[in-house]
Amino acid sequence: MRSKYALNNELNVKEILDNWPETLSVFLKHGLLCVGCSVAPFHTITEACIEHKLDEAVIRSALFNAVRSASSSSTTE
Repeated sequence: MRSKYALNNELNVKEILDNWPETLSVFLKHGLLCVGCSVAPFHTITEACIEHKLDEAVIRSALFNAVRSASSSSTTE
């Protein structure tokens, strides 16, 4: 089982999407069209938030919540 704490500052957007597909909705909800973007393998969450002028704390919180929700629903199945 993947730990939500593994979602860290060193991962790029592509790695996050590959490891936690449940985060896709967070990216899309905030206008981050990172899926298929040629920059996704190079941008961290910090860099993506700076580039798109988004509040990094809000995005990180939403990402952690998406991972946590998916993890808790998969443990109850």
